[in-house]
Amino acid sequence: MVMLIGCFLVLISFSHLPAAAAAGGGKWSLLRSNIGVSAMHMQLLNNDRVVIFDLTDYGPSNISLPNNHRCRKAQSTNCTVLDCTAHSVEYDVASNSFRPLFVSTYTWCSSGATTPNGSLTQTGGYRDGYRTTGVFEPCKDGSCDWHEFSNALAQRRWYATNHIFPDGRQIIFGGRDIFSYEFYPKRSQFKRSIDLPFLKETRDPDIENNLYPFVFLNVDGNVFLFTNNRAVLFDYLKGIVVRNYPTIRGGDPRNYPSSGFAVQLPLRIDAPAITPEVLETMPFLIVMGDMVLLPNGNVLIINGTGADTAGWIMGHEPVVTPLIKRPSNQPRSRFEAQSASSVPRMYQSTAILLRNGNVLVSGSNPNAYYAFTAVHYPTDLLMESYLPEYLDPQFTPLRPNIVSPASHSRVGYGQQLAVDFTVEAAINTYFISVTMVAPPFTTHSFSMNQRLLVLTGGVGRIVSLGGTNYRVKVSTPGSKILALPGYYILFVVYQEVPSLGIWVQIR
Repeated sequence: MVMLIGCFLVLISFSHLPAAAAAGGGKWSLLRSNIGVSAMHMQLLNNDRVVIFDLTDYGPSNISLPNNHRCRKAQSTNCTVLDCTAHSVEYDVASNSFRPLFVSTYTWCSSGATTPNGSLTQTGGYRDGYRTTGVFEPCKDGSCDWHEFSNALAQRRWYATNHIFPDGRQIIFGGRDIFSYEFYPKRSQFKRSIDLPFLKETRDPDIENNLYPFVFLNVDGNVFLFTNNRAVLFDYLKGIVVRNYPTIRGGDPRNYPSSGFAVQLPLRIDAPAITPEVLETMPFLIVMGDMVLLPNGNVLIINGTGADTAGWIMGHEPVVTPLIKRPSNQPRSRFEAQSASSVPRMYQSTAILLRNGNVLVSGSNPNAYYAFTAVHYPTDLLMESYLPEYLDPQFTPLRPNIVSPASHSRVGYGQQLAVDFTVEAAINTYFISVTMVAPPFTTHSFSMNQRLLVLTGGVGRIVSLGGTNYRVKVSTPGSKILALPGYYILFVVYQEVPSLGIWVQIR
């Protein structure tokens, strides 16, 4: 059930959209005026902190390393220089604070994913980062930092895509001029990389529109793999293509640097069958945007430009008006324009969902270095929060509050789970649902491993505990194919208004 959005689409003016699409939903809030680094890569961890990093060898950032910290040798245009600035930070959502982290290798345009125990694994990059991996284990005392391992990958992985799989490992697909995939961490039978001719077949020699391929684990255990303008269903264990899909209509490319974007729509684990859906025409032309699955199953489309392609200063006409796509609405009434931002989010911007239902938005650096003057679109170091309409105070009486289980509870597969919650307003139990969201690794207009599961609930499974107290009994996913092992944010949703989420670990 994969939704693909590309950059070459029929332009529809807002005047042709239904009245429901009038602009104005949601609002923006400035969190920090300077976080020190441009947010090229972002990952939310299960301690409600966000790891952010960019690249290293293109000059200093705007945040210094601590005085007692080692500096790194960086390769400038004609010489080696000593760089004592940080190129990664950890942002604490609760305190709205951040601290510098030390990364030494060239993480430019790399990839990553979280492990079942909640650590972040970053893979690849450029130059000394080609075959390097970095591991960041979350901690509560502010002492954790990056640990890097050179020559950990079988091949160079620059502009690659990672996906978590049922056994907890990652599979890394592609990279620039790399037509293979490999598993990480290594096991004896998978120490080498495995050729994948489809990646070579879809490479445009002039534009290389097969970078950062769109990868999703299908419900049958195979991989939906999209590069350039083609898609296949791929059996990654046998290394064979089991299905070829038609070339996308018009034949225009979607992957970097054309930089369309893709998301897997919410999966109802209680549904008798899952039917693929093809997205209708976008309301306006957009590239380099980000897609964020919201707790209620809607899709936020945010950031990007309206002209040209990704890659330094090549994008123009910033798109500052986010869209909400409501998959359950009738066709041609699914998009709603939201409140516009005052900040252009161009090349190398990112957006991720937080546990409180906000969307963290940062980044934008179409310049090779950090440039704040004498350029058309300066490097942006702001940290903003986009608050979807469901967080408006008028919906406070509808907002559930989860009482139990406690956050960071561990749940198993195929089990009954009782979720106790309160709602201030009198409710119709038909409109209650429970969702689980997997926080993704986000970079370059693609959120790797983003996944939303709608658990069973509704009529007959919700009981009143008296007053404003309720209990809903849900079934957890029955297999590791549906819910990959690791940490998820669990929400109770009433009439599209989500609760504050809690962390659950499924293994």
